[in-house]
Amino acid sequence: MQWHQLLGFVAAVVPLTLVPGTSFTLVTQQVIAGSRSDGVRAACGSACGLLVHATCAAIGLSALVMSSAEALTVVKLLGGIYLIWLGVTTWRSTRRGVEPTTRRRWRLPWAQLGGFGQGLWSNVLNPKAASVYLTLLPQFLTSSRPIASQIAMLAVVHVAVVLVWLLFWTSVVAAARTTIDTPRFRRGMSRLAGTVLITLGIRTAMAS
Repeated sequence: MQWHQLLGFVAAVVPLTLVPGTSFTLVTQQVIAGSRSDGVRAACGSACGLLVHATCAAIGLSALVMSSAEALTVVKLLGGIYLIWLGVTTWRSTRRGVEPTTRRRWRLPWAQLGGFGQGLWSNVLNPKAASVYLTLLPQFLTSSRPIASQIAMLAVVHVAVVLVWLLFWTSVVAAARTTIDTPRFRRGMSRLAGTVLITLGIRTAMAS
């Protein structure tokens, strides 16, 4: 793989990464409700979710899902329901002034993973993340070279771009929280994050 291909891929994924979405919202919520380290864990979980999609693309599973209307619908519904669950629990945990990270009535199997698990599964169940490896990434592959190794290299680049952005944003939110650290501010930001997650969940589940 040539350097110009890597640079071209970076130029393509940077705008997609900077657009606020699920990972951006989760990192914000984790820092506001918990601490900077919680945001870091959510960012790392999101990055690992991308590696799952890269692995699936390398062995052809993603192509199978995206080519099947029924399988794609299931992925969208699961992803949408998961995001709505995160948003609803975030809202519920602020009704009595309790932070989202300390009150969890509804538990999923990966709930004990905290921010890392939320970041991981929000990307694993995100069909848009999968589409990056099926529509964008193939444009930077060379048929004369092993496909799996090329996907691995581009995936590492993608993860690096995402991590740099999310970790930078984590630091920004953590600094803002230090300046404006009041219960009212935390509740307001958590409710905003919950609303965004619910909206993203509905949009994901209803996406055609």
